[in-house]
Amino acid sequence: MPKPIRDGRGPRHVAIIMDGNGRWATQRGRPRLFGHHAGAKRVREIVEACPDAGVKYLTIFAFSTENWKRTQTEVAGLMSLFRRYIQKEARALFAENVRVRFIGDRVKLDRKLITLMDELEVMTSGCTGVNLTIAINYGGRDEVARATQRLAQDVAAGKLSPEDVNEETLPKYLDTCVLPDPDLVIRTSGEARISNFLLWQSAYAEYEFVDTLWPDFSAAEFSSLIGSYGLRERRYGGVKA
Repeated sequence: MPKPIRDGRGPRHVAIIMDGNGRWATQRGRPRLFGHHAGAKRVREIVEACPDAGVKYLTIFAFSTENWKRTQTEVAGLMSLFRRYIQKEARALFAENVRVRFIGDRVKLDRKLITLMDELEVMTSGCTGVNLTIAINYGGRDEVARATQRLAQDVAAGKLSPEDVNEETLPKYLDTCVLPDPDLVIRTSGEARISNFLLWQSAYAEYEFVDTLWPDFSAAEFSSLIGSYGLRERRYGGVKA
């Protein structure tokens, strides 16, 4: 098993598509929400594994803009889970020096959840350890569309010249404007697609698609993937001299 590499070759920012909660529960004859609760518990273990793995930024995909298509029961259960997760984990995250941010469009979220998200961001704003970013009601295309609207408004207001709009300008309007781009994107559950996650930011990211369902994804497997990443050669479109 490859060991995490701490000499700068390991990923600084890891993003995870946490997939497989529903299937994990179905395999056990339990409702899908049972799997989501198990998956929420797994988040703690992976966050705690980040420092030893040399990972400074961790971004997790919790709820997509497409997930509203699920049953009303499942969506309501997920929103309740998010509220309880924040209430339960807030003090522990603060104690572990974890800086928490949320990305995604908050307009469709209920007021209580938004308040809890805001409070957790403020509570951990001074933390200097792992940067945990949680994507809720997030979609890559939606993010780019919202960013483009804000950029266009600044152009219309004369704050920005059309000639100044380039690939370095748009990222300043994205939800992730204060974060580095992900170096490694992991998707669990055996699916090999990116599901509208961090589309702009992942242009040069490495991808790992693993068969493990998210509730079974361990810190050991996470560390192994980090170690494997350090053995790769990243050329960003160039060639080795």
